[in-house]
Amino acid sequence: MSYKIGLVGKPSVGKSTFFNAATMGDVPEGAYPFTTIDPSLGEAYVRVDCAAPDFDETCEPNTGYCRDDKRFVPVKLVDVAGLIPGAHEGKGLGNQFLTDLNEADVLVHVVDFSGETDMEGEPTEGHDPRDDIDFLEDELDQWYLSILEKGIERFETRHMAETELEVELAEQMSAFGTNKDEIKQTILSLGLELDPATWDEADELELAREIRKRTKPMVVAANKMDTPEARANYEEITSDPDYDHLTIVPCSAHAEKALKTAEENGVVEYTPGASDFEITGDVSDEQAAGLDQIREFVAEFDGSGVQRALEAALFEELDAVAVFPGSANGNWTNGPFPDCFVLPANATAEDFAYHLHSDIGDGFLHAIDCRTERQIGADTELETGDVVEVISTNQ
Repeated sequence: MSYKIGLVGKPSVGKSTFFNAATMGDVPEGAYPFTTIDPSLGEAYVRVDCAAPDFDETCEPNTGYCRDDKRFVPVKLVDVAGLIPGAHEGKGLGNQFLTDLNEADVLVHVVDFSGETDMEGEPTEGHDPRDDIDFLEDELDQWYLSILEKGIERFETRHMAETELEVELAEQMSAFGTNKDEIKQTILSLGLELDPATWDEADELELAREIRKRTKPMVVAANKMDTPEARANYEEITSDPDYDHLTIVPCSAHAEKALKTAEENGVVEYTPGASDFEITGDVSDEQAAGLDQIREFVAEFDGSGVQRALEAALFEELDAVAVFPGSANGNWTNGPFPDCFVLPANATAEDFAYHLHSDIGDGFLHAIDCRTERQIGADTELETGDVVEVISTNQ
């Protein structure tokens, strides 16, 4: 599978700049609402420690690239059209936004932590970024609630003895990638009975919110952190226990875009996500001053935050793992370590075989952990950085 990270947020917060910084695309950027109307799909990358040096090899990637012993593995990034309060009621781009959003496996919510854009995406001062965080979660919760209520109504209009609540709700909410067992576990984890007649409106909203958290995990990219106002807001919000459930990554999409553009122009040498860079070209005094400011920022925050946000979404929120197909005897058909694949949490050796090809999975015999040279079974769970050779009758 290829994971898709959804980039979301209200208009004019730097979402398109983040997208362009991550993909080096050319999505229009502008400080006015609905700069992005249609969703833009691009290729971004997440970093993984390259396995090749551990085997005294130099990798030859089929996709992505390797730099400074970091493997940059491609993922899909979609810049979803701007959201305003009331989207679940059809305001703004409304249902189009929600439909596009549902195709994402995990979300990165870009928030202007400087407080310089209001709820409609217009310029202002002193806006509380917490309002932005809350409004997106509330919009998603209301969206989930509207679909959950249809499932409850469907259950109640049928003869309840002939069906199970979790079956009806799972069928209604199947577009969110959940199933009856997960729905049942979620209901029980909240201390609710498997009977909606015993629930009140608050219970329904709580259930909708919990299903949303489990099926649409989210990272907050605290953008424009190169301003003093944003830093003050960041300290306050990350100290607020109401936001402990969120991963908040300090970020400057502008800094990342500037560094990548400078590298393209031969001005700097920069590895995405790094906490430093080297000036290699001629720069004016003004450019030098700007690069010095960016250097201070990436040194303080261990990078611009763009890479960290994407990687937190994939490897922390989804618990995905990155695995290298290997060769136990060191014989490579197409060069050493040509591939690195991102798999779901708890993926097994057999899952990996099926990821390589359905025929390989059908003929799975066993796998070999190339680091230990030990045979591993079908149900062995894999971890990021594993190097695995699959032995199959269909190879």
